[in-house]
Amino acid sequence: MSGAGGITTARRDTATGDIPVDTPRLPAREAAESELSKPMYHENDPNFLQRALYQFWDWVAGVFDAAAGAAPGGPAGLVVLVVLVLGLAAALWWRLGTPQRSSRSPDALFDSDGPRSAAQHRATAEAHATALRWTEAVQERMRAVVRSLEERALLDPRPGRTADEAAAEAGRALPEHRVRLRAAARAFDDVTYGGRTADQPTYLSLRTLDLELDEAKPLLPGTSRGAAG
Repeated sequence: MSGAGGITTARRDTATGDIPVDTPRLPAREAAESELSKPMYHENDPNFLQRALYQFWDWVAGVFDAAAGAAPGGPAGLVVLVVLVLGLAAALWWRLGTPQRSSRSPDALFDSDGPRSAAQHRATAEAHATALRWTEAVQERMRAVVRSLEERALLDPRPGRTADEAAAEAGRALPEHRVRLRAAARAFDDVTYGGRTADQPTYLSLRTLDLELDEAKPLLPGTSRGAAG
């Protein structure tokens, strides 16, 4: 019968695979990715730095757009705000000046107002003593002692040196005055950082030491104390 024969034929066609079958999606996608991963397709791609810059500028643009949307008047209002902020910053910079970092130690011997000679420190110390300002007189006299040793090349000029460091270094060149140099440095620290008040005997003792050191002969390297005398 033709009807039965037709059904039989349709079944035979199905069994033998004559009906077209679509290619699975996963192998097709993998084949496309493999093809596109070839270097020839990426010769003109931006490098890592370029991509980072693009992302940065995209972020800046997003921030600007958000700020412009929040600022009164939109983008024009944002520009006005930026100009005002820059003007305020310039005014503060002009008023306060350029900030400067100081390498000076908190307990440095000398102030940061520029170098002064030993004679200048002595004159200032005498002026303080005449006015009975013994604390200031002691401070200036100790500075005169150290500056005088620097001027005589017994100490190397060094910013930030403390009174204790100067006394220790000077004591090696002038061993006969080592103990008194340390005492003078201690007196300077007491009145400058310890909150104590100097008196006239302290200043006069330091003044005498200054005058004696000005006449003292240093101990040369490799020379014993007996030979130096």
